[in-house]
Amino acid sequence: MADGFGLGDAYDATLGRIKRQGGERAMLGMAVLMWTSHSERPLKADELCHALAVEIGSPNLNADNVPSIGTLLACCQGLVVVEKEASTVRLIHFTLQEYLLANPNLLVPGHSTIAETCLTYLNSQQVKAFSTSPSPDLQDTPFLEYSSLYWGVHAKKDLSDCAKLLALKLFDDRTNQIPAKTLLQGQKPYWHPGDLDKISLFGGLHYASFFGIVEVVASLVQMEGCDINQIDCGGNTPLMWAARNGHDQVVKTLLARDGVHPDQPDDNGESPLLGAAWDGREGVVKILLGRDDVDPNKPDIDGDTPLSCASQNGHEEVIKILLKQVNVKPDKPDIDGQTPLSWAARNGHQGVVKILLQRGEVNPNKPDVDGQTPLSWAACNGHEGVVEILLGLDNVSPDELDNNNQTPLSCASQNGHEGVVKILLGRDDVDPNKPDNDGDTPLSCASCNGHEGVVKMLLGCEDVNPDKPNSQDQTPLLNAAYNGHEGVVKLLLKQINVNPDKSGNDGQTPLSWAAYNGHEGVVKILLGRDDVNPDKPDNNNQTPLSCASQNGHEGVVKILLGRDDVNPDKPDNDGRTPLWWAAWNRQEGVVKILGRR
Repeated sequence: MADGFGLGDAYDATLGRIKRQGGERAMLGMAVLMWTSHSERPLKADELCHALAVEIGSPNLNADNVPSIGTLLACCQGLVVVEKEASTVRLIHFTLQEYLLANPNLLVPGHSTIAETCLTYLNSQQVKAFSTSPSPDLQDTPFLEYSSLYWGVHAKKDLSDCAKLLALKLFDDRTNQIPAKTLLQGQKPYWHPGDLDKISLFGGLHYASFFGIVEVVASLVQMEGCDINQIDCGGNTPLMWAARNGHDQVVKTLLARDGVHPDQPDDNGESPLLGAAWDGREGVVKILLGRDDVDPNKPDIDGDTPLSCASQNGHEEVIKILLKQVNVKPDKPDIDGQTPLSWAARNGHQGVVKILLQRGEVNPNKPDVDGQTPLSWAACNGHEGVVEILLGLDNVSPDELDNNNQTPLSCASQNGHEGVVKILLGRDDVDPNKPDNDGDTPLSCASCNGHEGVVKMLLGCEDVNPDKPNSQDQTPLLNAAYNGHEGVVKLLLKQINVNPDKSGNDGQTPLSWAAYNGHEGVVKILLGRDDVNPDKPDNNNQTPLSCASQNGHEGVVKILLGRDDVNPDKPDNDGRTPLWWAAWNRQEGVVKILGRR
């Protein structure tokens, strides 16, 4: 609290100075403090200026009423500042926020006033005029976004009679589409491209249910002709929006009406229960599961059930509630074959994994359509805790192959998850040298992606072949050189059984590839070896110098030309020299270097 910092008296004195300014300056100063302390996000300077110009209930916005930000700051006597980078307005210190909220009588009712202001703005003739324009210019209405996104949040916290009337006025005007469009543009998972052309389907009951304003919902459902199951542009019912946003009381109000469809899906096949489960709305989940006409296993178009969605997002309490339903299937896969356990493992939700594994019908080794098991997914994404839990089960195979013949170790190595690699290498039943369908071993995968820590661990295994080529005859060293991973190159060159000049199927050596891609550091490291031929041609008789020249890598060209054992005029199978390649590809810098040799 401010008093704990000894600032209460200072704030009292400053507020006294603001009020003693009198008239409009005092009013503006206190209004800025109210807006800044009650807004749902930091307001930009132009948003605040336009908000303070609104005359509540007026049908028009008067640009002449907009104060300057300099005037507003002066009226606040130093209690408010503007962040330069973001151009947002904030209170001078967090203790001022605490002080103002602890003394609500100092300011006008914040949330109701903001709701009334936002709704007045949205009902204005200027905003209504935008609905007839396919590409409206919104630069002159900077307060439009905040008003559209947050009027309902403020109204839910403190709904005045004035705000209720203004909300109903907004709902009645179906030609005023900009506020709804602005609101729904942030809800992209719940509509498809082109849906917003049908924005007029988003009605008053959708609005009120979206924000959870119980009093307005209760009034609207009593009106003659109210369609409680009306779908909006994305196929969402009012119940869907209330369920998804966790508005328990609105859900109860809607479910109490005759004819409500509590299991009606949206255009993505998502039911209200699934939407609530996805967002972890425990209260709504309990309410909906209390209905006989709600299917707890109902999947969406991707085959995801409410349990699967809750598992993906780690909502443990929702999962416990769902698993109490006798007809819930805890191992049901989606269209990609991923079960709730697979999703929980993939996203690292240890608590969910433990809960699901308590169910006897859950198969901890069940592969999806790509052959990836829960362990594979956990290893791939580096979730050490989940990996340890799964490896503690007798029926989990630590070396299970997916459809690409990759093991969990290979997946973890490819993504550089050292902790998981260490756990898997501690097992006697894990083959550290197992190749995938392309012949890449875990070491090859780690080398290709530059994961030095993983490479060190794998090289510490006695049965790992550090020079094992893949199906294209590419060794771990060649892959590391290709991608310019100097640290990995150094580690591999320390191995006595690594051939630094070994070429792939196309005849290109590690040096050729490093030169081709302009990795000067790798080129220098390789040229420091006596057993690397700096002029070794590939299958097309192109040398490292030719590779570097055609791609304009001047630094590599200079390094190679500094060698006495590099022939700068050596032609390839088509008779093309490094100079020819550089000229053909318009590499002027390389042409100059080669011309000066």
